[in-house]
Amino acid sequence: MIKVNSLINLLKRNNTNFFTGIPDSILKEFSSYLQNMNKKNHIIATNEGAAVSIGIGYYLSTKKIPCIYMQNSGLSNALNPLISIAHKKVYSIPLILIIGWRGATKIKDEPQHVIKGKITKKILNILGIESVILEKNSDLKKVGKKISECLKNKKIIAFLIKNKSIKNKKVHRKSSTNKNKIERRLFLDLLLKKIEKDTNVISTTGYTSRELMQLRKDSNNTNGKDFYMVGGMGHASSVALGVSIQNKKVICIDGDGSLIMHMGSLLTNSVYGNKKFKHIVLNNNSHESVGGYKTNAKNINFKFLSKSLNYRNFFQIKSYKEIDNILNKFIKKDGPSLLEVLIKNKSSNNLMRPKNLIDLKDTFMNKNEF
Repeated sequence: MIKVNSLINLLKRNNTNFFTGIPDSILKEFSSYLQNMNKKNHIIATNEGAAVSIGIGYYLSTKKIPCIYMQNSGLSNALNPLISIAHKKVYSIPLILIIGWRGATKIKDEPQHVIKGKITKKILNILGIESVILEKNSDLKKVGKKISECLKNKKIIAFLIKNKSIKNKKVHRKSSTNKNKIERRLFLDLLLKKIEKDTNVISTTGYTSRELMQLRKDSNNTNGKDFYMVGGMGHASSVALGVSIQNKKVICIDGDGSLIMHMGSLLTNSVYGNKKFKHIVLNNNSHESVGGYKTNAKNINFKFLSKSLNYRNFFQIKSYKEIDNILNKFIKKDGPSLLEVLIKNKSSNNLMRPKNLIDLKDTFMNKNEF
C-alpha cells in the first residue's frame, strides 16, 4: 500500500506544493493530510473543472506544477479545461492529476462506478494524457521521473489510485462538525409523511439517496415515488426540473456540496420551474459521504441567493420545532421554492445502497402517467 505522507512529501520534493480538487472516498487519507495546509497551498474547489482551472492559474503565476485530485467520475467535469486550455496542442500547461479509480479492473464496485472505471484509462488516452497506476509504495519510484517529464515536456500526467491502495495514517484533520440539531433521517421521515402520493422525489448522490431508500424500507411509507441520483453529482435539481415541466409535482432533495457544484442550475430552475417545482437543500457544510470535508456552504446566504435568482419563495429550518409549520408552508406554497434545512453531520449506520437501477427507474416511470 501507499503511505500517504510518502506520496505528498515526494510531490513536495519535486517542487509541487499546491493542491486543489474535490474530496473522494478513495483519496480520503490524501485529502485529510492536505487539510492541515493553509489556503495558499490547498483549495477544495466546487467541481473538478474549477479545480483544473485553479491549477492552471497557479502554474501561470508560479511556473510550478500544481496537483489536482478527484474521483474518476469527476473526470468528465474536468474535460473542458483539460482539453481546451491545458492540452499540449493548446497552451501546453503541465498538470499532475491524482485520480481515485472507482470501478477499477477486478475490483467489485457499484454499477455507476463500474462503467466509468472500465473507460477511465481510455478517456485519458484519448486526451493524450499518460496514466500511471500507483498501488504500492514501491510504485512511487515512478513519480519523480514522471513529474520531471511533465515539466520538461509541458504535459499532463495522471496517477491512478485504486480503492484501499492508500495506507491509513492518523492525521489531525480540522473538524467539519457543526452545531446543527436536525438529523437527516428524521427530517426525511417527516417530509415523506407530508407529501402527496403523486409527488416525484429526486434525491441527490451520497447519503441522502441511501438514507431515503433505507427509510422507505424501514417505514414502508409509500407517499411519493423516488428517483435516486447514484451519480451525476450536482445535477439533481436539473433532473427534477425536467420532471416538473411536464406539470408534475416534484421535490428535489439536494445537498450543499451537490448544489454548489453546478450552482448555475438555480437560475434555470427559477426561470423554467413552475409552481409544482420544490427544491430542498440539506446543508451540513460538508462533503459528508467522502470524509466530511467542508464545502463552505455556511458562507452562503441562500435566502438572498434564491431571491436574487427569482425563486418565488424561500424557507429555512434550523430546529425541530420549526419543521412541522415550515414544511406545511413549503409544500402548500407555489414554487419555484427553495427550502434550506440545517442538518447535523451524521448519518445512519450500514445504509443500503440502490441496486437493480433499471428496475428502480422503471418503477419510478410506471408510477407516473405519461
